[in-house]
Amino acid sequence: MEQVPDDWTPVEKGLWEAVRHGTVYDLRSGDDALDDPMHAGEWGPGRTVRAEVVAALLLDGPPPVSGRVASLRMSGVHVSGSLVLAGGAIQHYVELYDCRFEHKILLSEAHAGTLRLIRCLIPRLEASRLVTEGDLHLARCVVPGGVRLTDAKIGTDLMLNQAKFGGDRHGRAFAADGLSVNQDVEAERMESDGEVSLRTARIGGRLSLRGAQLRGAPGSPNARNVLNLARINVGHTLYLSGSADASWMDSRTVYGYGYGEPTPPGSPVTPFRAYGGVRLADGRFENACLITDAEFHLGPGQELSMRRIQAPELRFSCRKAPTGHVSLSRARIGNLVDRPGAWPEAGQVGLNGFTYESLRPDGHFSVQERIEWLEKSLSEYQPEPYEQLAAALRRDGSDEDAREVLHAKQRRRRRSLPLPGRLWGLVQDFAVGYGYRPGRAAWWLMLAWALGSLYFSRHEPAPLKADEKPHWNAVLYALSQLLPIVDLGQQGWNPAGLSQWVAAGLVIVGWILATTVAAGATRMLQRG
Repeated sequence: MEQVPDDWTPVEKGLWEAVRHGTVYDLRSGDDALDDPMHAGEWGPGRTVRAEVVAALLLDGPPPVSGRVASLRMSGVHVSGSLVLAGGAIQHYVELYDCRFEHKILLSEAHAGTLRLIRCLIPRLEASRLVTEGDLHLARCVVPGGVRLTDAKIGTDLMLNQAKFGGDRHGRAFAADGLSVNQDVEAERMESDGEVSLRTARIGGRLSLRGAQLRGAPGSPNARNVLNLARINVGHTLYLSGSADASWMDSRTVYGYGYGEPTPPGSPVTPFRAYGGVRLADGRFENACLITDAEFHLGPGQELSMRRIQAPELRFSCRKAPTGHVSLSRARIGNLVDRPGAWPEAGQVGLNGFTYESLRPDGHFSVQERIEWLEKSLSEYQPEPYEQLAAALRRDGSDEDAREVLHAKQRRRRRSLPLPGRLWGLVQDFAVGYGYRPGRAAWWLMLAWALGSLYFSRHEPAPLKADEKPHWNAVLYALSQLLPIVDLGQQGWNPAGLSQWVAAGLVIVGWILATTVAAGATRMLQRG
């Protein structure tokens, strides 16, 4: 396009010149209320450019003025009609501020450098299989009909900070399954009224949803998920956490900051909120998955699913426990950083097959609270969660706490046994704590020995053979009954009546204590 077409309006011809010079074409009035594309009234022909003109400038634009780089940079412009760029090669850098589009933008299968749309009103964005060499920015944009970015490839960053997305006819606000982003995806304080879906997406850097507010599509209160990140691969960290208000209040920036820094105590924070199910199943997070200052408002049939996720660190320290089920089944984690009040109520945590290397509590988290955490998560007896917790405690050098967990495991197992097994378990627990309190056996043996010695010192039995009377020693006789496999020279006596019952009682007590001590020794050897 060497010359500006004659049928273009003066406003459109002015945009043509701005593109050639690479300057900003600013039609804003200077009045914030009148320039707000979301709420202002009609802007009129003095601020209107046809969508076909914008398409012509982007697909077959004029050559730049000598010494300048052509670009489309405009502010406060009303774009009438549908902007159709599908399948096209966008030649120029694009930067739009405070613009209003009359109809949806079609970018499917287009190729571009960098596309920056800031604080724009866009009825809908169709950009499946879009390819950019640079950034795609939609920060602070309002898109009532939602965005489609399925299988798109973004060369550097995808910026969605403070954007607002409505749902399409399928209830999806941001559909980006199969998306590929070479660097970061920032969606801080993003608001959605429909599902945000990035299934099988690949993010080279971080994925930040700090302070995001996610709701289901209006009229679909029973929608299963508001965030679907199934099988996502994040090259650094996933942030489902709060956003410090000081970072954004009265700020015109569209970039988040402060990653990796703790929020100062007492500073106001907007939590991440999900009013529906969140699905992270089969996700891979190369650095960490951080779920802090987050609220999960889960209804019937909705859950926070972290099934089979893999991450070097999972931080789960919500200030309010999720209102529904949380599943970590078969997840594999390095460090588990959590706090007691972050987990939901009894029966609402799934830990089957959940493995972690070490525990790093965010605050005080006693072993009794850990055991209660396990008990609340299990609707029926399962040994693996107890053994996993004990193994993690031993790796951290907390052997005594590990024994306490395994003791609790045996008690929980006892409740699942038939009556004879429960009775025998009670005896073992009371006697030596299932072998995890072996010191108790010595006290029981000494008590039984002392009582037996006292009784037989006053009730000497008759000799087994009338013509033979060995030397009587009540203390050794009581000990020989407790330890019948040891011959202490007191086998030549024949107790009768009550003495016979007392001797039999000592034998039974001795065998019970020997059995429980042997069980404890076996467990000690297994731990070794």
